[in-house]
Amino acid sequence: MITLTKEDGPADLDGVTHLSIGVSWDATAGTSGGVLGALRRKQGTDLDLIAVAMQGGDPVRLAGLDSLDPMGNGSLVHSGDNQTGHGDGDDETVTVEFARIPSHITSIVFVAAAFKKGSSFQKARNISFKVYDATGGNSQQVADIWPSLLTQDNGCAVAKAVRHGGTWKLEVINQTGKIKQGDEHALMRFAISK
Repeated sequence: MITLTKEDGPADLDGVTHLSIGVSWDATAGTSGGVLGALRRKQGTDLDLIAVAMQGGDPVRLAGLDSLDPMGNGSLVHSGDNQTGHGDGDDETVTVEFARIPSHITSIVFVAAAFKKGSSFQKARNISFKVYDATGGNSQQVADIWPSLLTQDNGCAVAKAVRHGGTWKLEVINQTGKIKQGDEHALMRFAISK
């Protein structure tokens, strides 16, 4: 088993064949009480988990938004878009099967963002990113990452998997920043900078 923290630096994923990253959040009413607050909680807010597959410094595939299997071989799979944050457990997940990732992919950056217009981190609470070693079909949590609730940013680079020869390493990033909503190129530039 591996245990990941930002302070420990990159962790060797030797023996880890499947890795999953999940994001969960709850809707908040903000400062609204009564009927308006109940309506805002019911409506929820839409955060997105996106995995950006990189070839060197060039983003070549996105898992998330409207792409669930961007490689077409099940090696990088997104669970689908949760637009409210309602429900127990992870609201969105990305699973990587390292052996099937094409050899030209050198890294994968995992980003959570309030990407769609009208969404924001401020409209969500209890945001949490969990990293799982899913080797052998059983998911074992190896990291729990909580971004700051004080940020005015709308993006968080959660982690980065980097290929080292025949193995992979995973680095916890947990770094926030601004992403222009609805702009996939801005999202990719944010991923490149991490």
